[in-house]
Amino acid sequence: MAGINCIGILTSGGDAPGMNAAIRAVTRAAIYGGLRVKGIYRGYRGLITGEIVEFKTQNVSNIIQAGGTILKTARCKEFQTPEGRKQAYEMMQKEGIDALVVIGGDGSLTGARVFATEFNIPIVGLPGTIDNDLYGTDRTIGYDTALNTIMECVDKIRDTATSHERLFFIEVMGRDAGFLALNGAIASGAEAAIIPEISTEVDQLSELISNGFRKSKNSSIVLVAESPVTGGAMGMAERVKNEFPQYDVRVSILGHLQRGGSPTAADRILASRMGAAAIEALLEDQRNVMIGIRNDEIVYVPFSKAIKNDKPIKRELLTTLRTLSI
Repeated sequence: MAGINCIGILTSGGDAPGMNAAIRAVTRAAIYGGLRVKGIYRGYRGLITGEIVEFKTQNVSNIIQAGGTILKTARCKEFQTPEGRKQAYEMMQKEGIDALVVIGGDGSLTGARVFATEFNIPIVGLPGTIDNDLYGTDRTIGYDTALNTIMECVDKIRDTATSHERLFFIEVMGRDAGFLALNGAIASGAEAAIIPEISTEVDQLSELISNGFRKSKNSSIVLVAESPVTGGAMGMAERVKNEFPQYDVRVSILGHLQRGGSPTAADRILASRMGAAAIEALLEDQRNVMIGIRNDEIVYVPFSKAIKNDKPIKRELLTTLRTLSI
């Protein structure tokens, strides 16, 4: 067990629904395993400034259903410097924290990896991001909830999009990944998804227009991943105005709506399983790994793999969307 008596938990980067369920699971699994737990507020910044509170079972009562994160989150420039990380390490020693569980996305786990290597600290990561863009896990905490939110929003927009030849571009989050756009489009019966993964291969807009909006339809809804590569929904609308002025274009940017809300059953269960698995991993002397889920089995993914590798989009989903939007 490598002398782990006390673990620290923090959430970092963008929040995601299900983070609270993960905090609860980590806390309770640790206490069950005979460990002390300290909650670190405001991510890595709190680790530097010492915003740290001892957690008991009751600290995490009644939070499984809450969106956001009770531990708060913050971007932290200081932690990106060796001096900042040294301060964080000294604070850990002062607080008697032997190991960390970091819940967050790509940037958070990158920070964890550097920190773990520099100071030889056991750290286990949990993939908490609505983007679903971490390699080595089928799903990330928050993705299912965000997808359901997108589906509900698009359903409502469709109700208003019934006038003739109106083209709706709906921008969804995902930064450099098209998972939300593609699966959101399938779930909501949208005509197409414009995603960064294939933007370099084909001109997705021209393809969309040349396939023609079927005459049987009086409105078309297209989901666009926010990304410098796609230009986002505004970029797409601008192009349509210039290149295909006959279309009446509308834009909806769903924005931070997608991050909020009570987590779905799938996200609560995923977060609970991953949280418990994080403690198991630490007790087994695992370090520098992210807890992932593959084919419904818990797996340990080395940080180096989870961060470095791009998670591929399933090509058959593109085919499914094309087939079903005729």
